[in-house]
Amino acid sequence: MQFCVMLSASCLIKHMPYIKQPDRARLDPHIKALADAINPDQRAGELNYSITKLLLALKGAGKYKDYNELIGALESAKLEFYRRQIGPYEDEKVKENGDVY
Repeated sequence: MQFCVMLSASCLIKHMPYIKQPDRARLDPHIKALADAINPDQRAGELNYSITKLLLALKGAGKYKDYNELIGALESAKLEFYRRQIGPYEDEKVKENGDVY
């Protein structure tokens, strides 16, 4: 399954977070170290800062293609996080409390 990010009514880029196991093994220790370094009391600000610094480090030549690729990855990560984490949580709350619709 892939997401197509829609910006200006045109399909611009496709991304999914499912990378090969060797790539995960290479990246996961660094991601865990960063997650462990983030202060839970300042999670939103420190997460935003970390994402911004990573985007700046990866922006390449700063051409439209580079920015579009980064925005596409962010949007796809947001959508997949919602689908896999928040959607099921909300489904449980509907069962517990009743549906609004």
